[in-house]
Amino acid sequence: MDAIVKKFNIEDSDVSTRPTREEAEQAVRTLISWAGDDPSREGLLDTPKRVVNAYKEFFSGYGQDPDAVLSRTFEDVGGYDDIVMLRDIDFSSHCEHHIVPFIGKLHIAYLPTDKVVGISKLARVADIYAHRMQTQETMTAQIAGSIDRALAPKGVGVMIEAIHQCMSMRGVAKRDVATITTQFRGEFKTDPTLQMRFMRLCKGTD
Repeated sequence: MDAIVKKFNIEDSDVSTRPTREEAEQAVRTLISWAGDDPSREGLLDTPKRVVNAYKEFFSGYGQDPDAVLSRTFEDVGGYDDIVMLRDIDFSSHCEHHIVPFIGKLHIAYLPTDKVVGISKLARVADIYAHRMQTQETMTAQIAGSIDRALAPKGVGVMIEAIHQCMSMRGVAKRDVATITTQFRGEFKTDPTLQMRFMRLCKGTD
């Protein structure tokens, strides 16, 4: 099941439900103090401002609607009915458990029915979901769900390969361990041969 994410516009949200920028910067100062440093020293004076600016960029996906990005479609497909695929889409996101990055590649494919979408829009949808606090499993399902809703294709396949810094920098401290998640809809889910073809295409062996 796709996660339900409340739409949140980082620019225009009601100030009564969202901390002010100064409150956000003060929260950063508190964390700096808790870590054991002095937020008033010269090297850290502008750090709260920089961190809040970075958060605005990191989590810009809350103010964007992925379904709207996929709303403009093209029906002139010239009889094409095979896989449409984007492979090796670079992305970075932030784990919702520790708010540290996970970084990797996305592979997206669908089997069109009577309409297609501009290929850059698929990458844009992935980017929107990546710019939110996430789990890799949820993001995989969200991307597949958006494509399925917007295009009503015969099938959708999504694969994400990522390295999580919450695992490599802390805890078990195991570096370069890739986490792989997949989500299949329609014929990609019911047809093992098609599913295997998708996996081979992800690896560039088909």
